[in-house]
Parts: sequence; structure tokens; C-alpha cells
Amino acid sequence: MVVFSLRRKRLLMVVLALFLSVFLVTCSAVSSREKQVKEAVDMAADYLMDTVQDDGMFVYRVNMNPEVNVSEKYNMLRHAGTIYSMASYYQREPNEELLSAIEKAGAYLRDESIAPIEDGEGVLAVWSYNDVNRSGSPDQVKLGGTGLGLVALMSIEQIEPGFTPLEDLQALGRSIIFMQKEDGSFYSKYVPSQGGLQDEWTSLYYPGEAALGLMMLYENDPSEEWLNAASKVLEYLAISRQGQVNVPADHWALLATAKLLSLDNVDELPVSRDLLIEHAIQITKVILDDQVLEADDPMYVGGFTWDGRTTPTATRLEGLQAVLTFLPVDEVELRGQIESAVETGIDFLLASQVMADEFDGQFEGAIPRAIDFVSDEAYEADDFNRRATEVRIDYVQHALSAMIQYLEWYESS
Repeated sequence: MVVFSLRRKRLLMVVLALFLSVFLVTCSAVSSREKQVKEAVDMAADYLMDTVQDDGMFVYRVNMNPEVNVSEKYNMLRHAGTIYSMASYYQREPNEELLSAIEKAGAYLRDESIAPIEDGEGVLAVWSYNDVNRSGSPDQVKLGGTGLGLVALMSIEQIEPGFTPLEDLQALGRSIIFMQKEDGSFYSKYVPSQGGLQDEWTSLYYPGEAALGLMMLYENDPSEEWLNAASKVLEYLAISRQGQVNVPADHWALLATAKLLSLDNVDELPVSRDLLIEHAIQITKVILDDQVLEADDPMYVGGFTWDGRTTPTATRLEGLQAVLTFLPVDEVELRGQIESAVETGIDFLLASQVMADEFDGQFEGAIPRAIDFVSDEAYEADDFNRRATEVRIDYVQHALSAMIQYLEWYESS
């Protein structure tokens, strides 16, 4: 397709620009790099803003290939995560149109998906309703939904205080604690039609999402209850993964760890700082080992999967950049490895973004599921290539979040 051939040309230009920035370090090169990422961030934020509908729901999924039909499913976790990235962008570039879009999406989350859990006292949760999700699953509470719901609503509080009553935010925090076990782990779901709390299935990302939500609530409402619960989550994850070689690329846990270790009273935390840093370094090394540094097609260089999917790269960049905020100063070699990985990873994301001269500008700023099609001989190639041109809000959201982090790091260095 034309979009991918254009990307190859842009990728070669990006690689050349990076090469020149390394060997010809000039002020103009630095400003050019910053400008390039800022433009990409602006386009991604505009794309998400334009997907917010009048009722506050997003145009959740499209396919740039008009011949491909898309599912009508919806996911409230990704709805909340998208609000988080839009609010992060608003703090950099405030404007009324964007604020209106954030308010609509936030109001839908607050007013249409939050309801009590009957088994909990003073507890509110983000519900995944079947008539919204269209998944065929029973109405249920997902731990990650409430965690990211808190992340989203606390992000809005930073730009519009009072958007959600404090007592409701506290009730969401109590919902996370309601689903937490004594050892710090969780029941992943609450399904009334199946007897309530469920732990037969465990999510990789839910605990980190819950911890980040609690930490953001703690910033606004400094109760030890939230800090202790978040610390307990991260302590459990760190201890349970000690000694493992292939730990998951848990970027949400890294983001929550960064938030926890940014506190002024970091030496008085109810969890070992050294334990959390050891856990973060453990995850970091696994992520770094997965990055594609050589490929027959240079388009894939900088990504973190062999098939060129964009979101695994974006989420890993989010995690790596979070680690840069608290990595000990004596970890010089590891810091250099992270910074190098971030640079090439950002190049990968830039090359994947849809530009104004593609698709008549209809999808400008979008991030598709993959940067290119895979070979027809690849495993399940037909299904993969049909979805390669798919754009879902979380694909754009994670790329936007990663690029915003990059700008913040770039501007502070």
C-alpha cells in the first residue's frame, strides 16, 4: 500500500536525521528533533480529540482499509486510558476544544460506567457493561477498569478540580482495596452473576493500573490508606518476580513505581525503595533485550516485536522513560542503554504515524496497529494484514503518552 511505501521513505529520512544529530550536534539539529516530535504529538492529540462523540464515547476502532469491516466492541479501560493521555497533552497545550472533548469523555466515564458494588461498603467501581462492550460477557467490574478510571478522573482533576466529587474518587479507591488480597495481589474481576470476586484469571496489567490509580488519588487526597495499598501492590509484584528471567514488560507497574518514588517522603515509604528499583531494573533489562536493532527491512528497527506492531513499542517506551526518572545515578551504562532504546523507539513510532498526505488526510495523526504488512508466509498472515491498517484509540493513546514523556525528558536534559 502507498501508506507503507511512504513510511519507508520517511523512516530513511528519520534515520538520516538521527545520524546527523549524533555526528553533527548543532542547535538547529536539536530544535529540529524537538519540533518533529512536537508535531507528531499535536497530530496524535488532534486525532483523539476528533474521535470523541457527542455522548462522550470515542470512535473506538476504524480500519483505514474501507474493505475491512471492524468489530463494534468497546472497552472502558481503553476509554479511560485515552482520557489520561489527552489530559497529559492538555497540560502542555491547553485549548478549549480539547478541554471540551476531555470533559465529554470524562463525563461518560463518571456518569455512565461508575456504580456501587453491593458486597462492598462505600465502594464504587467502573463497570464493564455488556450492552456497551458488546462482548457477550456478563456485566462485571475489572480491577484494571477501576484503576484506569481513577487514573483518568485524577488526570482531569489536575486540569479541572472538582470535576468528580472527592467522595466518589475515594469510593473508587476503596473498590481497589476491596479487591485486594492480604498478600498484595488481587481478585481480577467482580462478576455478580458468577458469585462475586473472581481470581481464576489473572491480568498482567491490572495490578500496575490499580497502583497508579491509587498513587494519583494519594497525590490529591494524602491518606495513608491509598499509599499503603499501592505500596503493597508493587511490593507483591517485585517479590513474586524475584529470580525470574522472563518477567513481563509491565509498564503500568513502572509508571506507578515512578509516581511512588517521586514522593518527598521516599525514605519513609512502607516498602523498600531498593526492592522497587531492583524490580524496575529487572523489567528494564528484559524490555531492552526485546528491541529490534537489526532487520532486513530498516522500518522495523526500534520496535519491540518482530512483526512491527506499534503498541508494544509505545508501552515499553512508557515504561523505560518512567525508569529514567528514578534510576540511580551510578547506573550509568544502563541509563545509556535506555536512552538509546528510547531514541530508536521514538523513531519507530514517528515512522508509523499517518501523515496528512495519506488517505486524503482522513486519518492524520493516527497510529495503526502495525507499521507494515507481514509476509504472506508468516503465521496467520491474512488476519494480521487485515488488521495492520486498523486504528484503535489505545494504539494512538500509548504512542501519544510515550511521545509526551519523550518531550518532557528531552526538554529537561
